[in-house]
Amino acid sequence: MIGSLLLIAGAIYVGLSLCLYLFQQRLVYFPTKELIATPASIGLSYEDVYFASGDATIHGWYVPAQRANVTVLFSHGNAGNISHRLESLALFNALGVNVFIFDYAGYGLSEGKPSEEQTYQDVRAAWQFLIKTKGAAPSSIVAFGRSLGGAIAVWLASKENPGALIVESSFLSVPDMGAKLYPLMPVRLLARIHYDSASRIDKIETPKLFIHSRNDEIVPFEQGRALFEKASSPKQFVTISGGHNQGFIESGEEYIAPLQSFLLDIGRHAPGLE
Repeated sequence: MIGSLLLIAGAIYVGLSLCLYLFQQRLVYFPTKELIATPASIGLSYEDVYFASGDATIHGWYVPAQRANVTVLFSHGNAGNISHRLESLALFNALGVNVFIFDYAGYGLSEGKPSEEQTYQDVRAAWQFLIKTKGAAPSSIVAFGRSLGGAIAVWLASKENPGALIVESSFLSVPDMGAKLYPLMPVRLLARIHYDSASRIDKIETPKLFIHSRNDEIVPFEQGRALFEKASSPKQFVTISGGHNQGFIESGEEYIAPLQSFLLDIGRHAPGLE
């Protein structure tokens, strides 16, 4: 009897492990195709942008600010699409910086399917668009990433040389996150998706700002703090409050003031306007 129960339990465990291995894409990416609004819905002028990323055509919005000499390249999280980030676009616009936000392949109006390598390709293509089409100097671009986007922004900063890097509500790696979510599963052995910021962050020399809420219910505060500790200087860490998806709104000046200060400092060193 006990032997039979152990066999059943073993079969269930193996089955769950196999599902975790085979369906990782569905556990990481939650794209939404329909755009629920545009920047015009909140009174912002913007440009619809389409650019190539491998075989996929990627869609984004370029939202200019008056006489701005800094551009935030915005990599969003793993769910929804760019139309769910209007609060952030309004905030950055109010802080006097341009914003270029794009949807990964398979999200919003972007073609293709998301994958780790595809998201890296997408953000690099967005970077090239800013430099080649908009004429932005690398030192004037701030790579910004929230949640999963934080890992994508870290990857970009490890390959290119942006003026700064902002990592908000992000993690050490997907296996590190998976080990916390599924402590009884051999997550590190099964992982095919990595987003290994922990191995990259110490190689990035550009100024870095890390932001994380102590109340984050999705990505533990300790993950964000540990990533900060691994980073090389110059770096700053800002603690905010509120949930994973609303902390930047709920925190008010606790979030806005250090963000504004950081961006102003980057702007002082970025190329001036003609």
